[in-house]
Amino acid sequence: MSIYQRIKDVASEKNITVKDIEKALNFSNGSLRKWVNNANSERLIQVANYLDVSTDYLLGRTEKKHYYDLTKKDEKDVGVQVERILNDMTGDVSFYGEPMTKEDKEKLRASLEVAVRVSMIEAKKKFTPKKYRGGNHDNTKDN
Repeated sequence: MSIYQRIKDVASEKNITVKDIEKALNFSNGSLRKWVNNANSERLIQVANYLDVSTDYLLGRTEKKHYYDLTKKDEKDVGVQVERILNDMTGDVSFYGEPMTKEDKEKLRASLEVAVRVSMIEAKKKFTPKKYRGGNHDNTKDN
């Protein structure tokens, strides 16, 4: 997939047009269309920052759109954290005096997974150095 096509796809996901991007970044009309496989690096960084995706994603070097996307290792860590939380719960958890059913426990597990995943993403956003955000050149593959 070409750089232009990736830009166009991400823009479409965000309900904006390529023309909107060009206007917002003060690029000449139709300039992004010329980006089939080559792009000015400074302008590529501007577009990546505007779309909140990595330059490596736009260049087709990774399928990871954001610097804060969770890796396979992160996903494994989510499972470990959820197990730790569930194991730390002492006694029988009940709702209005009724013990939890197996289905209730699975719902609790799913909710905890979402909460831990969101917390990890927020931590990555907060603690990732600026030089690795937005227009970064993330040379790591999808772990």
